[in-house]
Amino acid sequence: MTELEFAKKINELGGTAYLVGGAVRDKFRGVVAHDKDYCITGVTENLFAENFPAALKFGKSFPVYSVNIDGKNCEVALARTERKVGAGYHGFKVDFNSDVTIEQDLFRRDTTINAMAIDILRDEVIDPFNGRADVANKKIRAVSEHFTDDPVRALRAARQAAQFNFEITEETLAAMNLCAFELSNEPGERIFSELKNALKTDKPSIFFRSLERAGILSVTFPEVDNLRGKIQLATFHPEGDAYEHTLLIVDEISKINPKPEIRFAALAHDFGKGTTKIEKLPHHYHHDIRGLEVLQKMDERIILPTDWKKIAAFVIAEHMRAPMMTRPGKIVEFLVKLHNSKISVEDFNDIINLDNHGLPPHLANAKIILEEILKVKGNDAPPELKGAEIGNWILQERTRRYIAIKDKICEEVS
Repeated sequence: MTELEFAKKINELGGTAYLVGGAVRDKFRGVVAHDKDYCITGVTENLFAENFPAALKFGKSFPVYSVNIDGKNCEVALARTERKVGAGYHGFKVDFNSDVTIEQDLFRRDTTINAMAIDILRDEVIDPFNGRADVANKKIRAVSEHFTDDPVRALRAARQAAQFNFEITEETLAAMNLCAFELSNEPGERIFSELKNALKTDKPSIFFRSLERAGILSVTFPEVDNLRGKIQLATFHPEGDAYEHTLLIVDEISKINPKPEIRFAALAHDFGKGTTKIEKLPHHYHHDIRGLEVLQKMDERIILPTDWKKIAAFVIAEHMRAPMMTRPGKIVEFLVKLHNSKISVEDFNDIINLDNHGLPPHLANAKIILEEILKVKGNDAPPELKGAEIGNWILQERTRRYIAIKDKICEEVS
């Protein structure tokens, strides 16, 4: 079924089909939308379900259906209104009867750039809140005072600012600030979802700076907020305090590595600096150890995916030590540890290269070195060796092989 066929069928039932949300916004941004969402008015749920028996329903609080349109599974929702009657995102009374208008449905949405619709049959734009102008002027603006009804909208506004490189209006920042109390009680998975989406943008720093401007960074991501004002040695960090350094690294890693879990590890690598006592500044001794404690507390609050946590923990623990190693045995031990970790050599080096302003030969050539030293296995050990003796032999033999090839590698690099 094509989009036009879908719209005509809804029209035959006495209703109207609209293209809504991101697809409309992207149309006016001049980019192709990845997904299309639809909203229908003038049709009851029973009538819709009877005429679209193949549609798959999901959503508990209100009906949303998956319908195959133009070869893709698209979301189709009945127009609805929402009225806040309690705390959090469950505290809404929803009405989706056939009398709800498209304007009423748009009114409940978060920001104006997402509160537009196109009547498919008439090719008419419905834009009651001037979202098209805000797209043109690159503004993120709350639709109404009901923005604060769902506190996570504050995170979405910040994420939209990062996603499109738009500026959040002052009144919207004020509305975001009003979400602070409820945000502190939101389920961790909702906070993480917006963090993950923000880390997928080209410039995640905009997300965190927007939350800072709204005065809610300390509520949503205290691990990042605590880095503010934690000065560093200017010789190594001319960019400023630990906060500025972290946001710089996150933006730089986002230019070269698309994986959100690696971007998160870059965000987390200096978490420990946020706990450095003022009298110790600008030094941050043992911030790697303290950073692991901060990561653990963050995980308890928002529940990170297991791989995200393991990768971040590895980077936090090793980001200072790894590039400074000189002893062959320690280098061999570390490279094997890296090989067995959840992070790849390439991803680890992406972070270290940015943080350390370069890579030492043992990291730059880690894959070549690992290919050689991992040829040594326990089965190759002399038969008379037992238990820990075999482990010691493996390390010694791998170290010998590393020493044999490292000078050659350095010559090739130079």
